[in-house]
Amino acid sequence: MKIIKDALTFDDVLLIPKVSKVNSRWQVDTSTYLTDKIKLNIPLVSSNMDTVTEHIMAIALAKAGGAGIIHRFNSIENEVSEIIKVKREQNIVIEKPYVIGKETSIGKLREMSLEKKVSSFPVLDREKLVGIITRRDFEFEEDMNKKVEDLMTKDVITSHKGISLEEAKGIMRKNKIEKLPLVDREGRLTGMITSRDVKLLDGYSKASKDKNGRLVVGGSIGIGSDHLERAKALIDAEADFIVVDVANGYLEKTADVVREIKKLGAEVIAGNVATKDGVLNLKKAGVDCVKVGIGPGGACLTRPVAGVGYPQLSSIIECAGNDVRIMADGGIIKSADFSKAIAAGADSVMIGGLFAGTDESPGVIITKENINYKFYRGMASVNAFSDRSLKTDEAADLEGYTPEGTETLIQYKGSVVKIVNNLLGGLRSAMTYLNAANLKDFKKNAEFVVLTEAGKRESKYKI
Repeated sequence: MKIIKDALTFDDVLLIPKVSKVNSRWQVDTSTYLTDKIKLNIPLVSSNMDTVTEHIMAIALAKAGGAGIIHRFNSIENEVSEIIKVKREQNIVIEKPYVIGKETSIGKLREMSLEKKVSSFPVLDREKLVGIITRRDFEFEEDMNKKVEDLMTKDVITSHKGISLEEAKGIMRKNKIEKLPLVDREGRLTGMITSRDVKLLDGYSKASKDKNGRLVVGGSIGIGSDHLERAKALIDAEADFIVVDVANGYLEKTADVVREIKKLGAEVIAGNVATKDGVLNLKKAGVDCVKVGIGPGGACLTRPVAGVGYPQLSSIIECAGNDVRIMADGGIIKSADFSKAIAAGADSVMIGGLFAGTDESPGVIITKENINYKFYRGMASVNAFSDRSLKTDEAADLEGYTPEGTETLIQYKGSVVKIVNNLLGGLRSAMTYLNAANLKDFKKNAEFVVLTEAGKRESKYKI
């Protein structure tokens, strides 16, 4: 047995300032690449934990310029539903709008409107567009047996696939319409543009978007029996990337699953690992980004339970620079940690606990002794393990299970936007100190100084 070397985490170091030509934090560019094909405007990703990210959190992060990853601790159908909600939130073109047949009754139309939470439907007859019906057409109709064709607007203004946003705005403005169906030469519906989505696009210029103007979102899978079925369903739902979510990314099965999913044509993120060997093993399997972090998360008990791990800052430094994108996962409790993770070589940073307890995180607010809380748990906790088996039909042996995650109440924090802005403010400030106009320069210029115990006290760190 031997000691390999000393390793450091965020509070062990400070970034060394440089003479800087960057005079304002608003001059810096915080954009990054999650994978070589997916660009983000900020290097923040919300964790695929069931008390952190469902569609509301994913939408908020994507609108801010980052991305959310929908957790896998539910049925395949539910995870797909969450992905679809994100992809439909903001879109230049709704490529697969909900449609209705002209012979459908108004009663059935109302049921669909409530179920899909959609107020307008293109009306089809043998796949061809023959009209459009909106809530104002059927809202006060009393005859539930009346057919859609009796109330729909028949003279529909349309356009073609490939129309630019500005052209669509012009048509909608000129004709005072809120819905613009797109049809091919045979009159078949190929998509739809709505005024709501146009307004949203104008209001979120920094949002992370796919090639069709929709918000970027990721889905997650495990390495269990349903991994291939789940991955195919998420890809069909047009998730932008798939995360192979495993606490131990060193397992041969993890690399095998990466190879399988890459064959489906997806962008794949996998982990977790903490060393260069782990990164290279997944890189060989074809991964597009590696999650780095064994045990630094606040809800993770891997280190005290298994005695396995690697201090996070040194882990990021060792894992970066191997010609594959790196996502730092865990240990971020303040903006300084976020800045140091990027400076050390991370292309993006996954946030869990900091985003828990916000308006956008799943769960209800609990009041205890006049203080508001929300529930937060690690996905290797006992109840998470048990719940996963109930929701995904995976067998659970609780007697033989040693939890490596905690469960707790986190004080309610308000909107996640405030936390995102705080993290970005710290990063932008750090970039000005290091004469870095962009994240590439920030990493290049970064040098760390190791702190003594007195230095930690001077830096206001708890020791």
